[in-house]
Amino acid sequence: MRTYATMLRSRPDFFVHCGDSIYADCTISAQQRLPNGEVWRNIVTEEKARVATTLTDYRGNYKYNLLDANLRDFNAEVPIFAQWDNHEVMEDWWPGEAFERRGYDVKSALLLAARASRAFHEYMPLRHTPAEPGRIYRKISYGPLLDLFLLDMRSYRGPNGAPPESHYGPDTHLLGPAQLAWFKRELQRSAATWKVIASDTPLGTIDANARSSRMPAGRGIEIADLLSFTQRAGIRNTIWITADLHYTAAHYYDPNRATFQDFEPFWEFVSGPIHAGTWSPSVLDRTFGPRVVFQSAASPQQGDNLAPCFGLQFFGHVMIDGKTETLTVTLKDVNDRTLWATSIEPKFDQSARRPPWPLPSKG
Repeated sequence: MRTYATMLRSRPDFFVHCGDSIYADCTISAQQRLPNGEVWRNIVTEEKARVATTLTDYRGNYKYNLLDANLRDFNAEVPIFAQWDNHEVMEDWWPGEAFERRGYDVKSALLLAARASRAFHEYMPLRHTPAEPGRIYRKISYGPLLDLFLLDMRSYRGPNGAPPESHYGPDTHLLGPAQLAWFKRELQRSAATWKVIASDTPLGTIDANARSSRMPAGRGIEIADLLSFTQRAGIRNTIWITADLHYTAAHYYDPNRATFQDFEPFWEFVSGPIHAGTWSPSVLDRTFGPRVVFQSAASPQQGDNLAPCFGLQFFGHVMIDGKTETLTVTLKDVNDRTLWATSIEPKFDQSARRPPWPLPSKG
């Protein structure tokens, strides 16, 4: 996993892993023929030769990753703030789902999620939350310039049945009422210049199909409520970071392009995969008006799940200047080439404007 070695050379203060740290529902074959006719040979373990259903299987997926020296070297030196997405359990799961899927002798997503959660907490460094053991969402404060919010869009979601519901209820939960209330409260309390929100799912793919010009639907109802809240509460300087799409992109969400318009513009930066198959670009839902400013992905001719050996592996680098408080995002590839970058100046109310940090000493 060469991307870990590349990231380590950047000497980061910490690494935000936005999920899919393992692919518990994806088996690995001993060899695979590439489009150019060459044969790629894999290391295969017993647990990676089948989909994960037992606790031993889920643990085995994390152990498999740790066979890689680049990952071990990175883990030894860089703190990791991890959240989970779907593949830590299985593709597109939700807690109450009863399913029939090939290779699964267990038919309860909730049971699989419980086993997967235990393995996730054993192998990824998370602080224990006494009020809710196993909780993944949390806030990490990193000095006066940064509050990092890590969300959980998997553990509390509803089925989002078709057609998407236009009213809020258990079927349309994404974060769930408790996490949403916590998030609003912590955003409002934050005194940090930047509020970086780590999401396991890009906002343009949440399936928030609107029935009218002002009314989001399905799981997008919570996102609309959240974005509207940040505008009403005067919460500034928020950016979103995510992965999931298996390519890298910069999305600018603009209410002038959106069907739901009760929010301030904001950026979302996507970087993935860190070492999995690369996709061609996805079509984004227009509910919140995303504009694709930049993207690097597999071509339609290459198709989805392009092998890592073709070099379309990505990561994002975020830097905050301690004097100007400017935030710079750089999207890079496995070879540490800068593909695209932007610098964002923070916005302040004049009454709340403070001198650059740290304050000069007196005397």
